[in-house]
Amino acid sequence: MGRVIVLLLLIIILAAGGIVWFDYLNVIDAKSLMAPVLQLVGLAPRSQPEIPEDTPISLDAERLAVRLEAIELRNLELDRREEAITAEEGRILQMAQELEDRQKTLDDRENSIAVKEQEADSRSANIESIARNLNGMQPERAVAILAAMNDQDAIDVIRKTEEIAQLAGTASIVPYWLSLLPPEQAAELQRKMAGKPLTLY
Repeated sequence: MGRVIVLLLLIIILAAGGIVWFDYLNVIDAKSLMAPVLQLVGLAPRSQPEIPEDTPISLDAERLAVRLEAIELRNLELDRREEAITAEEGRILQMAQELEDRQKTLDDRENSIAVKEQEADSRSANIESIARNLNGMQPERAVAILAAMNDQDAIDVIRKTEEIAQLAGTASIVPYWLSLLPPEQAAELQRKMAGKPLTLY
């Protein structure tokens, strides 16, 4: 008798489990059958959306829905890639702008150096021209012009005069010019020449 009861209980359990499983798979609708039992034990029956009777169930519709979902996911992925590409383009444009600014700065420096070199070449040519002109004058007149110059110009002319005399293999007239200058000015020029490099222009 005990075995019969156990087998009956096992059959009931298997049957109930099969009903619940088939209901979950939407093979059968067991809500109306199970609702009183579930309410009796204090559980709410599982709700299932009702499908209108005139709604056709089509595998093509399911496949279309899956494809549309895949397309939507693909669109989201493309949007993320587009955002990443846009951010990368912005970073590249910023780097290009920085490089352009650096190049412009370098160009400005090169132009400034070129202008300074041109000015130095022009000054060197002017100093040489003045030195040659003073060499061709009477010493007193040349010294008067030299005395009217500022110290830096006078030093540059004196050094260029000595350089010209050295290249020509002749004696320099600079010592005689210094002897004709006022002693204080001559001493100041010699002091500055001793404390500065030879090339000042």
